[in-house]
Amino acid sequence: MATNAKNLAELLNTDTTVAVGDIADGSVTTAKLAADAVTAAKLADDSVVTANIVDGNVTAVKTTGVGKGKNMIINGAMQIGQRGTITGLQDGYGALDRFHLTGNTDARVTISKHTSSNVPEQGFPAALKIDVTTADTSIASTDYHYLGYKFEGRHLQHIKKGTSNAESLTLQFWVKSPKTGTHIVQLFDQDNTRGISKLYTVSSANTWEKKIITFAGDTTGTMNDDNNYSLQIYWWLLAGSDYTTGSLRTSWDSWSSNGTAAGQVNVFDNTSNDFYLTGVQMEVGTQATDFEHRSYGEELQLCKRYYELLTGSTYPTDYSTATLGNYFWTVEKRGQPSVTGTASGGHTFNGRYVQGGYIYKNPANHNSVENIAGDSEL
Repeated sequence: MATNAKNLAELLNTDTTVAVGDIADGSVTTAKLAADAVTAAKLADDSVVTANIVDGNVTAVKTTGVGKGKNMIINGAMQIGQRGTITGLQDGYGALDRFHLTGNTDARVTISKHTSSNVPEQGFPAALKIDVTTADTSIASTDYHYLGYKFEGRHLQHIKKGTSNAESLTLQFWVKSPKTGTHIVQLFDQDNTRGISKLYTVSSANTWEKKIITFAGDTTGTMNDDNNYSLQIYWWLLAGSDYTTGSLRTSWDSWSSNGTAAGQVNVFDNTSNDFYLTGVQMEVGTQATDFEHRSYGEELQLCKRYYELLTGSTYPTDYSTATLGNYFWTVEKRGQPSVTGTASGGHTFNGRYVQGGYIYKNPANHNSVENIAGDSEL
């Protein structure tokens, strides 16, 4: 009995520390580790080095929020609105920079920057708001309306479209629609006349919902490496039978109206309808990562490549027979802009230069010129 007690005491006093040498290689597997068992505090400084990471183990989803420049969309948080509210709009840019309304129906809308009751918990203080002011319930077969975003070709070379290494693209956004059911979002390749459409479902009307959609890479049709329009995102808002008949075209193919927007609801069928969009991000890959928030200043500079408003007054110089003055853009434009301004006396605005231009009036007129705007949108 004494011997057994002694042996038990020896066992209890034995050092039970598990040394590295006692663990066979490969015996500690992921399955044997409890969730969150390996914490930062248990990792020695510099213990995770590149040599210890197997190729392919660090995927896009594991680097959420790492790095800058992943979001291909300019003004996706809807911060910049140089044009201000636009009323009675059928087709054109308005309110929020880089996003435009395109359509041919009898519907008319007011587009504005909406700054309340959005999704502030997600970090988006503003949204693009489309307020239907003239409804259209009688949709002809050729009718369409969509909200669009266009890309230059030179901003798309990294997606490797038209090659065997073509990249998938993942689009995420927050939407509040007045209509439940099927909504269509589409990519259209202008350079090669190709397209792909995907549906997203709105579950609750007039409620913010986050949508994530992945488009497969397209191995056909390379993008032109220039400053012209090459790719567009369509958020369909209504579509006639020319676009809704047939099955939805969910794979890249030569564009045809048939099936482009199959199932799309009519968002413009009532003047009480409001459609909202914010938090737009498109990135390379099949995973949606954290939204890349840029500062107001960064977004403004990016937007000014396409549209810039010079607020304040400019006073051209009077010469003997004419008035002449110069203006200069703060950001070089994508291409030759069209120029407008507010002035009395019939001033002419020459905007053939991407860096600026001049104001001309004959005969001389010393009146000031205000709100010079240069538009080089795609």
